Amino acid sequence: MSNNVTKLRKVAICGLMAAFVFVATQIRIPTAIGYINLGDPVILISSFILGPIALFPAAIGSALSDLIAGYAQYIIPTFLIKGLMGYVAGVSLRKVKVTVVKKVIIGIIAEIIMIAGYFIFEALPFMYGWQAAAGSLFFNMIQGIAAVVIFVPVTSIPAVKKNSVI
Repeated sequence: MSNNVTKLRKVAICGLMAAFVFVATQIRIPTAIGYINLGDPVILISSFILGPIALFPAAIGSALSDLIAGYAQYIIPTFLIKGLMGYVAGVSLRKVKVTVVKKVIIGIIAEIIMIAGYFIFEALPFMYGWQAAAGSLFFNMIQGIAAVVIFVPVTSIPAVKKNSVI
């Protein structure tokens, strides 16, 4: 393939993955402060498929979800947190021979970024304070565990493994 076709293919797949992240994030369970959603497994799957450029679908799809859900105060933090998750997982998944154990470890690292990122943001004085932010830790951990539990088997499907090289 020519270089332009490869670049165009990456842009198209990033757009599709951003849409998938957005839709999966709309599947949510309300909590006291926000909601648990299914966007994180799609971010991790995007990282597996796209490598570090998963930063873009992770950040854009998740931030758009916050906009549509009415959580405008979360748009920028979500863009940064989810983008960092996608980037770190993408870099890690591209540099190592990816075994199931490594997928679990990389998924956990990405989810720790999410949990810590939202705790730090929500603990700020103009948000909820650290006590209320601590209350969201449990729900964010549940979301993170679910993400890893979904991500690992999905990326073991031969069709996903075959198409992970872009």
